[in-house]
Amino acid sequence: MSQSQLHATALALYPEDYREAAALLKQAVPLMVRHNIAPNPVHYALWYTYSKGLEPELNRHLDRVVKDFDYFPPDSASKLFRDYIIRDELEDARAGQLQAINLVDGMERHVTQSVNGSLNFQTSLGHCLQMLAEPVDERLPTLLSELQHSTQVMHDQQERFLSQLHSAQNEIKSLRDKLERAQLAATLDGLTQVLNRNTFSRLLEQALSTDAQGVALVMLDIDHFKQFNDQYGHPLGDRVLEHVGQVLRTALPPQAVAARYGGEEFCVILRDCADLSAARDFAEVLRQKIQALRIKARGTNEVLDTVTASFGVAMAEARDTVESLVVRADDALYQAKRSGRNRVV
Repeated sequence: MSQSQLHATALALYPEDYREAAALLKQAVPLMVRHNIAPNPVHYALWYTYSKGLEPELNRHLDRVVKDFDYFPPDSASKLFRDYIIRDELEDARAGQLQAINLVDGMERHVTQSVNGSLNFQTSLGHCLQMLAEPVDERLPTLLSELQHSTQVMHDQQERFLSQLHSAQNEIKSLRDKLERAQLAATLDGLTQVLNRNTFSRLLEQALSTDAQGVALVMLDIDHFKQFNDQYGHPLGDRVLEHVGQVLRTALPPQAVAARYGGEEFCVILRDCADLSAARDFAEVLRQKIQALRIKARGTNEVLDTVTASFGVAMAEARDTVESLVVRADDALYQAKRSGRNRVV
C-alpha cells in the first residue's frame, strides 16, 4: 500500500476536524493514564476509537480487559487493533493475495493450451510435408520446413516459460497454504480452538440479518476462575480453558458454532433452535459435561479440582442486534452467578 493510500485510509478512519479530534483525545488520554496504558500508536488508536463510541463491541472488550487484568496485555492490544482498527485493510490484503494466485493459475492454463496447440501444429506440418511428394510449388517444402522450425523454436520457448510457471506455482502453493492457515488462525482462539470473538460477532450478525427466528445465544462463564488461577497457577488455568473448549466442540449440534468471548467466558450460537426451552436444555447438557471435568496434576494424576460454569440463555427477537442479544444473554448469565453459580438462567 502506497503512502497516499495509507494517508487516505487514516483519513477514512479518523475524519474528525481539529476541535473534534482534540475533544476525543481529552477523553482518551485520561483513560489511558487511569489504567497505566503505555502511550504508543496502537493504544492511542484503540482508546481514541473507544472515546468515539462507534464500536460498541470494542468498548465492551476494552472494559472487560482492564477489569480482568492489572495491566493492559500487549497481545490483547495487538489483537484488538487488528480486529477493530485495521480489519478492512487486512481483508483487502487477503483479497489481493488471492487475486494474484488466481492470475498465475489462469496464466498457466493458457500457456499450457498454447504449448499443446503449437505441438499439434507441428505435427500437422509434418504430415503436410510427407504428403507433398510432388508439390505444386517447388518452394513449398522449404517454406513448410522453415515454418516447422519456427514453430519448434516457439514451442521450446513456451515450454521453458511453462517450466518457470510451474516453479512459481509451487512457490504460490506454499504461500497459499500459509495464507489458508493464517486465515483459519485468524478465526480461531489459539488456546481453545473454538472461534474467536471477532468471528463470533460477524457470524451472529449474519445469523440475525438472515433470519433471527430460531437463533439462540448461550453464554457461559467458568465459576471462580480467578481463584483457580491464583491457587493452581496459569498453566492449569489454561488446561481448564482447553478442556472447556473441547467440550464445546464435541457437544455442538448441527448449525451451531462456539466461540471464546474473552477470558473464561464462552458463547454458542444456536441455529434452527425450536424455542427457549430447547436452548436451555442444550445449555444444561453443557453444564453437566463441564461439571464432570476433573483437573488432575501432571505426573501424579491427583484430582485437584472440579470445574463448574454458569450459563445465560436468550432467544433472538425480530429487532435484535448483536449487542442487544448479547446484553440479554449476559444479563441472564450474571443472574445465574448471583443465584449461586453452576446453573442455567
